[in-house]
Amino acid sequence: MSDRQPAFILVRPQMGENIGAAARAMLNFGLSHMRLVDPRDGWPNPRAVAMASGAAGTVLDHAGVFHTLPEAIHDCAYVFATTARNRDLTKPVMTPERAMEHARALMASGQKVAVLFGPERAGLENEDVARANALISVPVNPDFPSLNLGQAVLLCAYEWRRQGDETPPEVLALAGTELATAIEIEKLGDHYEERLAEAGYFFPEEKTPSMKLSLRNLWSRMPLTRADVQMLHGVLRQILRRRGG
Repeated sequence: MSDRQPAFILVRPQMGENIGAAARAMLNFGLSHMRLVDPRDGWPNPRAVAMASGAAGTVLDHAGVFHTLPEAIHDCAYVFATTARNRDLTKPVMTPERAMEHARALMASGQKVAVLFGPERAGLENEDVARANALISVPVNPDFPSLNLGQAVLLCAYEWRRQGDETPPEVLALAGTELATAIEIEKLGDHYEERLAEAGYFFPEEKTPSMKLSLRNLWSRMPLTRADVQMLHGVLRQILRRRGG
């Protein structure tokens, strides 16, 4: 197992389709180290390959297959177990976000980490969970807490990726243009103030300063592009042209 990412271990998975879906979810977020413990329908499984669809098949090609869970986690220093049920065991319980943050810290110190996912019908057995160092519990609807195997894998894989990803939470797509500069916004404001004053918009006189201030604030509050500024100048010119101004 690579020191740079955890092993995702599917314990006694029942359906090949779900194994394939898990592989897809893993590769979506840059994970490739899958281990299988006693898959019900044997291995390899053509249904898993079909569901993995293309590149994710490489995750299945390199998946390790083990008869027992102790064999699958033999080289791991820290093991997380995903569960949707309360357990009569004293262990830390983490959200996927916190768990993957902790996993990254452990792996940065050279520790090998694994995440366990249980079979589709009933999840991990207490004997499986007892071998884990911590639990991962997804804050789902308590009236319907059951997650599909592929969904559970996707949630953890997403959080793993997010913890190390530098993608900004929000960007402005500029569609081939640039944001307007401060001077361009200033000139736009001047143009509108001038024309609005000619039209008698600033009335009564004592409110003129506050009205102009509101307009300036409006322009600066909008993320205007250079194309936007040009369009707004053109709109005002056309209105005045039609009025003969």
